[in-house]
Amino acid sequence: MKKYTILFDLDGTIIDSTPAILRGFSYAFNKFGLSTPPHEKILSLIGHPLDFMFTHLGIKEDVEKFVDAYKEHYRVIAKDFTTLLPGAKEAVQEAVPFANLAVVTTKTGVYSIELLQHLGLMDCFEVVIRRENVIHPKPHPEPLLKAMHILQAHKEYTFMIGDTCLDMEAAKAAEVRGVGVLCGYGNKEELQRCAHWLKKDAFEAVLFIKKLSKSNN
Repeated sequence: MKKYTILFDLDGTIIDSTPAILRGFSYAFNKFGLSTPPHEKILSLIGHPLDFMFTHLGIKEDVEKFVDAYKEHYRVIAKDFTTLLPGAKEAVQEAVPFANLAVVTTKTGVYSIELLQHLGLMDCFEVVIRRENVIHPKPHPEPLLKAMHILQAHKEYTFMIGDTCLDMEAAKAAEVRGVGVLCGYGNKEELQRCAHWLKKDAFEAVLFIKKLSKSNN
C-alpha cells in the first residue's frame, strides 16, 4: 500500500477539452434557437455541474433538455477535440510509483472514462469519481472523501491538484492539502487566495508533492 494519495481534477488540470466544451454549449443553445453566450462566460463556469452552468448562462426553464443536448453532442466530438495538457502525462507517470491516484471531476462518468482511455491514462488511476457518483459536487468535500474512502487514504498524506478554487475549497473542506495549477480555467489571483500552493502545471505540482513526501519520510 502506497503512503501518499493524489487526487486530480480533470478539465484544466489533466486535459484541455475547451474546444469540445464550447462546441457542446453552442450546439445546445443553437438547437433551441438561442445564441451562444460569450465564450469567456462559458469558460468562467467550468468546474461546475452542467445544470449550474446552463442556469448561470440564462436558461431558467427546461434546463435538463439543454444538458441532454450538450451531452448528446459532446460525446460525439469529445475525443476529436480534447488533448492532454502539457506535462499532464509526465505528471501522472511521475506520481504512479509513490502515490495512489484518483480523478475527482464534475464531468459525467462515461465521458471521463472514455477520454482517459483514449488518452492512454486510465490504467494509472485506481478511482474515478464523477458527477453521478455523489450527491454534492465540488466545492463540497464529498467527491474527495469518497475517493479517499475507496483508496483507504489518510488525510495527512493526501493532496488535491486542481485548476480552480472549487478544487481548492473542496480540499480544504476535506481537510487535505490543495495544490493549485495555472494551466486551466482558474483565476491566478483567486487561486493564490484559496490554494495551499500554486504551481505552473500538474507536472510541477507532482514534483513538489514528491519532494514533500521525501522530506517527510
